[in-house]
Amino acid sequence: MAPRKTKTDGEEKSKPVTASLRVTRSMVRRTRSSTQRNGANSTGSATKLVNTSSSAKKAKRKTRKEAGKRKEEDTKENATEEGVASEDSKKNTIVIEHCKQCNSFKTRAIQVKEGLEEGVPGITVIVNPDKPRRGCFEIREEGGQKIISLLDMKRPFAEMKALDMKEVIADIIEKIK
Repeated sequence: MAPRKTKTDGEEKSKPVTASLRVTRSMVRRTRSSTQRNGANSTGSATKLVNTSSSAKKAKRKTRKEAGKRKEEDTKENATEEGVASEDSKKNTIVIEHCKQCNSFKTRAIQVKEGLEEGVPGITVIVNPDKPRRGCFEIREEGGQKIISLLDMKRPFAEMKALDMKEVIADIIEKIK
């Protein structure tokens, strides 16, 4: 329940409330945006701008340019090294793409990866380099030759579960060698 109103004398009641109050500067509402519009100083604000000297800015620009030049040189060197080794790496790189819908895809992909790394020295096995397709279990060389391709499988993924992974690994090793 609301508190009762207090009774005041009739004289005070006749005076307007706004006339008795004097509006001061401290009572005026000031926001950050209004002070920025008026061009006021931000000395009283909580955030202060840090002024960097022009020489510091020039030094930063120099280091950025030097870093950019170093990156370009490194990429050129790597490109020439990769050009020689790219043919060998394509032959020795296997890509396994497996769906993330069910854990059975992942376990089989890991089995194949570990088996190939043990069976063939110097081989690189990449699992899901791109976003995998749904219901997909595919093993291929990086050049594009498909070794096993099971696409658009529906649950319970009988085609994939019917595979003997030890035989699959042995077949892949034979094709690579």
